[in-house]
Amino acid sequence: MKKLTLQEKQQTAEALLHRIKDLHTEGENIRLMEVCGTHTVAIFREGLRQVLPKGIELVSGPGCPVCVTDQVYMDKALVYAGMDDVIIATFGDMLKVPGSYSSLTEAQTKGAHIHVIYTPLEVLTLGKQYPHKKIVFLAIGFETTIAVIGATVKAVAEAGLRNVFFLVSHKLVPPALRALLDRQVGQIDGFILPGHVSVIIGEQPYAFLPMEYAIPSCIAGFDGVEVLSAVLNILEQRHRGRFEVGNTYHSVVMQEGNLVAQQLMDEVYDICDDTWRGIGVIPNSGLKLSEAYAHLDVEKMIPITLDKPSLDPKGCQCGRVLQGLIKPNECPLFGKACTPDHAIGACMVSVEGSCAAWYKYGYASGGLSWEE
Repeated sequence: MKKLTLQEKQQTAEALLHRIKDLHTEGENIRLMEVCGTHTVAIFREGLRQVLPKGIELVSGPGCPVCVTDQVYMDKALVYAGMDDVIIATFGDMLKVPGSYSSLTEAQTKGAHIHVIYTPLEVLTLGKQYPHKKIVFLAIGFETTIAVIGATVKAVAEAGLRNVFFLVSHKLVPPALRALLDRQVGQIDGFILPGHVSVIIGEQPYAFLPMEYAIPSCIAGFDGVEVLSAVLNILEQRHRGRFEVGNTYHSVVMQEGNLVAQQLMDEVYDICDDTWRGIGVIPNSGLKLSEAYAHLDVEKMIPITLDKPSLDPKGCQCGRVLQGLIKPNECPLFGKACTPDHAIGACMVSVEGSCAAWYKYGYASGGLSWEE
């Protein structure tokens, strides 16, 4: 979609909303789930919930990679962080993600060497700068970042660095959508599909949604108008009674996706089952390093055991929020014990987390009211 002026954007939004209202039957309840943290923020920031017809509900799903990183993974990261000869390399939004008993921020105050990086390739520099240290990169994220991290894994192998390792917990979006539908734990009438992830994987991996579950979906961009376009696309599918994987983000997302990135991922990783915070194990929803790169897997090269069992934060409802079963402010900890300054659940840590977005734009701003 071309860049719109403010006036054009307003006119386009009004036209989209008019058409959406025409397609929505008064009294009908439709729940559409966005599965991208950037969409979650855009929906809050632009007040889309307030302008849609009553009965069309936008709910946030497991679209924040930090939020779905499992408790056990963080406990393992903290064990490595406690080793004298280890430097943890991580993105900054992982620092406050709670483990069972601590966080990377707390470990840092106790002397752990935590190095915040802005691109995965920085681990090559760290490996050369600290030849007598073990660099452990916390490799999390969806397909958006998996390809970039995969390229880093390959670069480390080709450089022959023997002191750089990866603690891997990548997550794949399509299996999570299947799991949500199979569990039938909440009403989902359509999916607003992630733009960034879809740049990599394209449209085909979502084909099971209309074919097996008769669920409409649409890949969306991140402007409010683009999200409204996706909502309209889903309602049009429902009106026709023919479901497909819609795409209103054609300027960026191709049908086949990024084949080069896909080939790289196939080379570096193997598919595995993985655990999602608050949701549990989802089959074939994760990636691990392939045999050719297993020597860079820190869990294989430096095995550890957890001395204490991993525990979910008492009272935290992140799992139910991530499945769209409750709104963030329905968690008893929200805005009280759990705030951005003192996050108990991972959904309050990341700027893309549902709880953090709700707190910023709804609870704390004082400028929005929410219909219950």
